[in-house]
Amino acid sequence: MTTGTTGTADEAPLFGPQSQFAAFFDDPRWALAMIRATVLEAAHPQVGAALLDNSTFVAHPWRRLRNTFLSMRRMFGADPAVREREAARLNRLHARMSGSDSRGRPYDAMDRATRAWVIATLFESAVTMCRLSGQPLDQDTMERMYGEYRAYLAALDGDAGELPEALHDFWSYFDRVVENELENTEAARVILYRLFDNLPAPALLDSAPTLWAAGRAVVGPLLGAITVASLPAPYRRRAGLPEMPGAPTLMQGAYFAAGLARFLPEGWINAESIIEVLSLSPGSDDPRARTVAALRARMKRASALLRLLTPLGADLDADPAPTASAGTGQGRRSAEEFFRQVLDQTGDGHLDWPDLAAMARELSTRLDLDEPEETRLYDAFAAWWRELQAALDSDGDGRVSAQEYAAAVPSLAGPALIRVAEVLFEATDKDGGGTIDANEYRTLFRTAFHRDLAADDGGYGRSAFVGDFVAFMSGRRTSTPYDPVLADA
Repeated sequence: MTTGTTGTADEAPLFGPQSQFAAFFDDPRWALAMIRATVLEAAHPQVGAALLDNSTFVAHPWRRLRNTFLSMRRMFGADPAVREREAARLNRLHARMSGSDSRGRPYDAMDRATRAWVIATLFESAVTMCRLSGQPLDQDTMERMYGEYRAYLAALDGDAGELPEALHDFWSYFDRVVENELENTEAARVILYRLFDNLPAPALLDSAPTLWAAGRAVVGPLLGAITVASLPAPYRRRAGLPEMPGAPTLMQGAYFAAGLARFLPEGWINAESIIEVLSLSPGSDDPRARTVAALRARMKRASALLRLLTPLGADLDADPAPTASAGTGQGRRSAEEFFRQVLDQTGDGHLDWPDLAAMARELSTRLDLDEPEETRLYDAFAAWWRELQAALDSDGDGRVSAQEYAAAVPSLAGPALIRVAEVLFEATDKDGGGTIDANEYRTLFRTAFHRDLAADDGGYGRSAFVGDFVAFMSGRRTSTPYDPVLADA
């Protein structure tokens, strides 16, 4: 099977800007298709269990979206070296995810058949989005796109043998999995009935909670209804999903409306730029930050006006985070806020190893770490988790509740946390110069130095870095640089 970047003279490459995947990347319909594919993935018992135990998609969906977006860009890019490196990173990430679901059934994120199903949902959902929007793919285009997704699987697993070689055999494979293996998993229910209704605001809108809550109250149920209506009928029946009157018409209207974007001038919709702007935090030195600041100000005024016109409580427009003191970027937050916003990365209400693993994963992703630095960071977080468990898990259930945390906050600042900070400093200090320079700082925090940090020959010294990280991770102080890394949605 061909897995390279070039095809025959009359055939588009499997990867790169001429691939069918690239043609869909900035297509607004792809957002609807990705939600649908994610539900089909989560409905698989192994994928659903892995998502519930390890994923940050509930508490930090926008961060998860951004990382998934960047990963797919790398995997479908034209450079085979970048693709191989990203595949190796994804395999290391998935190799750390295994366990058992609520019924005691084991799961393993490296299971080849399960990984093939994830790729299958992406391909089938892309085909479905075209059909539902009135622009069905012709047979040759489907064949070409199917080859791209099989090549994607081959880049991960070494071969694509878990997916049928021929497209006409794929459809019977897909129908068989839908009818015989998918379940009404908790992860699928969370996506359909909890995520949309409780979706946290992206950084761009976090200063206008009333406006966000009002929009979410309308759009959330609509997205849920559209997604349910687009799922295969056999799965809807087996899962007992509701058949809402008018939902099929609403679904087709949404896909058709999104498909009208093809009439816009080329370049008007850029998915990467949209995701980056949504992720920009207040105070960023990104050139787009002025536009974002102006939008935030307008949205905050609109939110205040909406609050006057609705019975929503006035507290919704309070600042979502404590005010930082001038010059230090530090303020105060309650133990409950810190637990929810920073420690509970998976959003399940408890602190356990997957939460700290998610922190290590996010930091490794930002720093683009390879081995052995990535494993060193994970090992440091694992040692911190053992220290936290010994100090805070008073009832011995293997995890730490918000109440257990609040009762023993000072115990967080132990030797293992200091070691995490030291390892993170060493991973960030790429050149080994003993300080974090401006470029290294931007890699981790995605913004420029704050004036008070560039004190040691224009760099961020080891002791200052370790002190700031430990203060943030062990207490109730906010930190302007670290909040966007681990606390933002």
